[in-house]
Amino acid sequence: MHIGCPKEIKPQEFRVGMTPSAVQEAVAHGHTVTIETNAGAGAGFTDEDYTAAGASIAAKAEDIFAAADMIVKVKEPQAVERKMLREGQLLFTYLHLAPDPEQTKDLLASGATCIAYETVTDARGGLPLLAPMSEVAGRLAPQVGAYTLQKANGGRGVLLGGVPGVGPGKVLVVGGGVVGTHAAKIAAGMGADVTVLDRSLPRLRYLDDVFGGTFKTSYASAANTIELAREADLIIGAVLVPGAAAPKLIKRDQLKELKPGAVLVDVAIDQGGCFETSKATTHQDPIYEVDGVMHYCVANMPGAVARTSTIALGNATMPFMIALANKGWKKACADDKHLLNGLNVHAGQLTYAAVGEALGIETVDPASLL
Repeated sequence: MHIGCPKEIKPQEFRVGMTPSAVQEAVAHGHTVTIETNAGAGAGFTDEDYTAAGASIAAKAEDIFAAADMIVKVKEPQAVERKMLREGQLLFTYLHLAPDPEQTKDLLASGATCIAYETVTDARGGLPLLAPMSEVAGRLAPQVGAYTLQKANGGRGVLLGGVPGVGPGKVLVVGGGVVGTHAAKIAAGMGADVTVLDRSLPRLRYLDDVFGGTFKTSYASAANTIELAREADLIIGAVLVPGAAAPKLIKRDQLKELKPGAVLVDVAIDQGGCFETSKATTHQDPIYEVDGVMHYCVANMPGAVARTSTIALGNATMPFMIALANKGWKKACADDKHLLNGLNVHAGQLTYAAVGEALGIETVDPASLL
């Protein structure tokens, strides 16, 4: 198979879809790989690194989209990239279609087969291609939250760890999954007073057993959420409904109940955000204010630490990419029901129910396409 990896063009996105290690693996399996020139520069990989691994270098994205059987990316294809997709081509990347009707419409019109990293599953019920980026985003969230809390950035002027004689900042993490767990670990490590909310009692028990002395846990009822939010200096939204639009946990009219200068970091912004006032921002201009509350809603947080993120993502995607290249999407998905769960679009049909529900589009059962 001819695998193509274009340079990411979303603003402030420095990651790249394939590492030189992934190229070497694909070439060892008999595949051809083409990388767009400077695609890996933001993550510290040179064109020479890729050619040494066995790739050829293309001068522009158009050459890659025209020639490749499979396109491997990081972020969802932008409008100009979607126009270059063609019938029968395979796209393997993050899609986040539920809050994005325009992208969904274009992918359906392209006739391409699109497999989304964020809906591929594993035997334990996890999301193995989302997990590494969730780990990165979770660990970044307290860091960017602490920065936003600084007075010069519009925040309350609170130091999360406090100092002797001055209590620590209060951090509320809403969602106890991968993002929330990593956010809570880092925030607690910074010395903050941390509480994690979740609706799953087994998950709360697990967190309490493993991290009992590190941070507190509480049940995520609507009343409990707003009660704890009123006391918080930093609120991290870490709720995920796989493939679907994120639920809105704090409404616009509730912002006035929060402390002036409190900070909301919305890690769920890729799926539409879990605060009603969230709107996607970039690393270039990450922070905005609504009703005296600061919002940090960067849609590609892991892009800030592009080298770590690219290597972590590549470790996770490589086995699936090789399976798709070795077998073709149909046999690879027939052999692996977890990879089949990643199928979102095929030949003008939507194949992921949660996206169809969010956008009001009829879906087909992906198994029926095999």
